[in-house]
Amino acid sequence: MSQQDLQQKVEQLCSVLEHIQQNYAPAVFANSFGAEDMVLTDLIARHYPQIVIFTLDTGRLPQETYDLMQAVKDRYAVSIRAYCPDAASIEDYVAQHGPNGFYKSIALRKSCCYLRKVEPLKRALAGKKAWITGMRREQAVTRDSLEISAYDSEHGLHKFNPLCHWTHQNVWDYIKQHDVPYNALHDRFYPSIGCAPCTRAITPGEDVRSGRWWWENPDSKECGLHVEKT
Repeated sequence: MSQQDLQQKVEQLCSVLEHIQQNYAPAVFANSFGAEDMVLTDLIARHYPQIVIFTLDTGRLPQETYDLMQAVKDRYAVSIRAYCPDAASIEDYVAQHGPNGFYKSIALRKSCCYLRKVEPLKRALAGKKAWITGMRREQAVTRDSLEISAYDSEHGLHKFNPLCHWTHQNVWDYIKQHDVPYNALHDRFYPSIGCAPCTRAITPGEDVRSGRWWWENPDSKECGLHVEKT
């Protein structure tokens, strides 16, 4: 992609972010500190201060993710609210299923995701008018119909995916051009990064989401944060 083409994509992205800031306050950005989210972090932290950044600290993130959280705070001087799972619920889950019970079935894995991610997200989105994600269409088969904007009936607010039409190359061109910090695991063949036990490196040619919940089929590889109820 040419420099001009990337600049056009950035301008379109900024137009969406400005629209959100002006028309959907209070709006929040759900930051998981992946490469896509670092593009949004760079722009929001520098230009859109009314959009609040938060993250879901599941308690089982890789150390590299925590290192990046600190680097972001130091570089951009922004306050990022971390939402953590309810301690009592996690204690009950571990007592009943063990610390790694999520390997035993999709139901137990999704239950773990619910406690560590979905329930904290509900708290993070309470009272908000919009939330922003870094999801892209080409990331997974479960995201190939993703739109820039849609009403999120599950949480009762608008959901924006302003990078949905960006490619993997677009993301990394922006990161390199603007010297944006990123998760060190990306250099170790981790294109998609979540909790440490449920994320692994991939080999060349594998789907970018194949390193997430690798023991499951591709059509089940979502944690519940981005699945609309039918």
